[in-house]
Amino acid sequence: MTLKLYAHPFSSYCQKVLVALYENRTPFEFRALSHENPQVMEELVALWPMKRFPVLVDAGRTVVEASIIIEHLGLYHPGPTHLLPEDARTALEVRCMDRFFDNYLSTPQQKIVADSLRPETERDPRGVADARAMLDTAYGWLNGIMADREWAAGDDFSLADCGAAPFLFYADWTHRIGSAFPHVIAYRQRLLARPSFARAVDEARPYRPLFPLGAPDRD
Repeated sequence: MTLKLYAHPFSSYCQKVLVALYENRTPFEFRALSHENPQVMEELVALWPMKRFPVLVDAGRTVVEASIIIEHLGLYHPGPTHLLPEDARTALEVRCMDRFFDNYLSTPQQKIVADSLRPETERDPRGVADARAMLDTAYGWLNGIMADREWAAGDDFSLADCGAAPFLFYADWTHRIGSAFPHVIAYRQRLLARPSFARAVDEARPYRPLFPLGAPDRD
């Protein structure tokens, strides 16, 4: 087996890559990061001193950053689901939506969660309020986009949906998607029903007590 993925099942960015792997049934070795197995973390740090994950190793080559990993898989381990279209113009739309989910859903969501882990005296209430406002703005924009789309960039499941799945999943836990955004709610439900993401969600269930804000009793 040439592929090794250093990841944690509860991480949204790791789930982004797992969805891509599961979509194409790509075989890989899961190097699960945990406190119980410090050797795996030592391997990760040796590969990528930034200590961020996921990290993919493909026949000795180290690939970092979730979107780049997914593009690498499409180039070197293609499967029946083409997550990045061959047409450059269509691919540009996929990449644009991918960046939207990274920057305007995941980033503010993680800001809120990270702030909750700080000591009370070091918290940033203004930053958290700004992050919540950004999520509401993002939900509103996405609601308009998804009014006539099945998936993030159109009719086909893509790289953008791989990220949207975990990012919307955790964003709703962190800052609930309100009834004013029915198309976002419906899109999130379609993502949860997608077998590749449903598998990632099920594999992460044992770790729900780790969610700092408290995991809701749903999904």
